[in-house]
Amino acid sequence: MRNRIQVRAAAALTTGAAVTATLMTAPPAQAIMGGEESTRAYSFMGSFQPSYPAPPRPDGHGCGVAVLAPQWVLTASHCAGKNPTGAKTGVPSGWKVRVGSLDTTSGGEVAEVDHYYRLATNRDEGGFWGRDVALLHLRTPVRAEPVPIASATPPDNTPVRIMGWGMTCDDSNDVACFPTRLKEADTVVQPAAECPSGTDGELCIGHADGSVAATNMDSGGPALVREDDRWAVAGVVSGPDHSGKTLYTDVTEHADWINGIVTGTDVPPDDHIPDVEGTVDLGNCAGSVINTPASRPQDPALMLTNGHCVEGQRPAPGTALVDQPADREVHIADPQGYPRTTGRAERLVYATMTGTDVALYRLDKTYAQLQAEGAKVFQLTSSAVRPGDPLTLAHTSGRLDCTAETVVPRLQEGDYRQTDAIRYATSEDCSPWHGTSGAALLAPDGTTVMGIHNTHNTGGEQCTDNNPCEVEQDGTVTAVQGRAYGQQVHMIGACLTGGSELDLSREGCTLTAATSRPERHDRLSRKISSPVRRS
Repeated sequence: MRNRIQVRAAAALTTGAAVTATLMTAPPAQAIMGGEESTRAYSFMGSFQPSYPAPPRPDGHGCGVAVLAPQWVLTASHCAGKNPTGAKTGVPSGWKVRVGSLDTTSGGEVAEVDHYYRLATNRDEGGFWGRDVALLHLRTPVRAEPVPIASATPPDNTPVRIMGWGMTCDDSNDVACFPTRLKEADTVVQPAAECPSGTDGELCIGHADGSVAATNMDSGGPALVREDDRWAVAGVVSGPDHSGKTLYTDVTEHADWINGIVTGTDVPPDDHIPDVEGTVDLGNCAGSVINTPASRPQDPALMLTNGHCVEGQRPAPGTALVDQPADREVHIADPQGYPRTTGRAERLVYATMTGTDVALYRLDKTYAQLQAEGAKVFQLTSSAVRPGDPLTLAHTSGRLDCTAETVVPRLQEGDYRQTDAIRYATSEDCSPWHGTSGAALLAPDGTTVMGIHNTHNTGGEQCTDNNPCEVEQDGTVTAVQGRAYGQQVHMIGACLTGGSELDLSREGCTLTAATSRPERHDRLSRKISSPVRRS
């Protein structure tokens, strides 16, 4: 796949099931860079505004769309790819479009999206570039006059009009960078050679010097050409080219796919979406809400994730963080991965990366409140994982079927050491990736959390950051690239009391104490100079 930065639609809060806003590397952006504010509305032009993941701007705009029929709008596949599981076809939650207005916040018509169809995803063997197209079906028809698809690929130097509500500057924390008024510019289709990042099926559009082009959050917006004295859509924004111009997917090459869906003659079936109910997306990590035998309905709920997933300072080797302030949003997923309910983690109860790799947060809602809101809560095990145990790695974007191949007495990664780590049997069905850290390892009942995923060996190195190794009693070291590991959690319950409080002095509590000091490791230890990224 080419090394290209895409123009992304939604910004998310962190990396992972949710996607960060990727800023263009072109010169300082002007929404439709080099363009001007539109003086009249285009009936077919619209703003795609998903509620989850929510774009980082007050107006909720994420991508551009163009109305093709009363209940159909055209956009980019990566815009519709913001569904939690990355499904190709399915039913969204909380998506809407505003069409026929110059302003993203008022006017025109607003309609809910009740289905999406993506031509390609990053997982497709047929490739993504040049196929970055999607259709959104509207729950109710709009009165807007549709725009037709152009009859053919526009030749080089064809005049085109581009438009959108993209960012006017590169600071995603500055609301002034997010225009609510539509911008437009007239430019041309450049020869393909002028966009070195391009590939077949893409149009190179913009001024030769890069002074006019689309920018971040113009994704999905149209490139318009004149046919029979009216506008027709020839392409949709896919991503920037290194030259400063913009690459648009040539939609004329996919007219049959579009027409087959719009007319109902060739509609793809919905993807099978695994049940991910109860999972928590923390951006670069995952989590789950758990209760223990000590939990009562009136107690604040607890969320479990990895110790290396805490915000701010991580626990030092040989120590733990105990009872510290926290403030992070917690979305508890419905079966499709959209938020069933939302709470806030307001206290870090405990975190360590020594002995095991776990963190517990206390939420601002009780177990009773979460039950009333329909959220799934998992049960924390009191039994250790054993070799041969079947495990389901539950992540917001899907589930992986794993098996505990063995229990590793000592796992070393940088200066951190865990005991009785869970090594998964190697299989295509169990291949965790960076971003699955903190995901619960569930028993076959789908409710009991038996462990928690935490790392895998990325580069085949021995005992370095992101390259855990197994250390035998005699000092023998084994490090295998791709091997993935989880951590035991059965010992946590013995350290918790009513009220979701932690008591490390309780009989049977074996978790690392906050007052512990870093161990003096042997020759395998490394001083960590950068954070452990983990899986």
